[in-house]
This record gives sequence, structure tokens and C-alpha cells, in this order.
Amino acid sequence: MLNVKRDKNNRRVFDAHDIAWIKDPVCLKKCGMCIQEMKDYLALYLQGPGTIPRRKVMLAEKQRALRAQIAELEDSAAFIDWKQSFYDDVLAGRRPYVSNLIPALQSEEPLHRGG
Repeated sequence: MLNVKRDKNNRRVFDAHDIAWIKDPVCLKKCGMCIQEMKDYLALYLQGPGTIPRRKVMLAEKQRALRAQIAELEDSAAFIDWKQSFYDDVLAGRRPYVSNLIPALQSEEPLHRGG
């Protein structure tokens, strides 16, 4: 556990090692680890280098999950890019407006700004 040092005014003082120690759990949280997973990881870490293979497995699982989330986000961003381009074309009169959601709103007349 982190041994917090204090100055003469009882304010916490952190050295480079303390800051590095704090950054790891913050990064693990950003990687999607829940509190229990972080506790498990830390318990392994404190046991020493013999637990490195198990820690690597934990990290690999999180990495796979993150890469899957990244792929989903990239697909979502690509959809928004396509939709924005579609709307730009409709507003510029380069293509007709067609709705996949509401077929009754399909129109051959392009939409114009302000209307």
C-alpha cells in the first residue's frame, strides 16, 4: 500500500515513485478493469515476478475487449461520416432524400437549407 509522506504542514508529499504507483491503477481503470479486477491484479503484482504470466493474461483479455470496442467505435464513426456526407449531398441537391426508417417520407425532391 502507498505510504503517504507529509511535510511539516501535514500536506501530502508525493515523489516520482508514488506518482508512478498511482498512475498504474488509473490506467487500469481506463482500460476497463473493475475495482475487483484491479485488486486481483495488484495482489498478483505484490506477489512478485512469478505472477507475470497471469498478469499478462489479464492484460491480454482487457486488450482484446478494448480492441473490440475500438472497432465498434470506428464503425459508428464511419456511419456518422457516411450519414453527414449523405445529408450534405441532399442539402446541395446532388441526391434525393430517401429514408430507410420511414418509407412514406421518401422523396425525389432534394431538401434545401432553411426549409
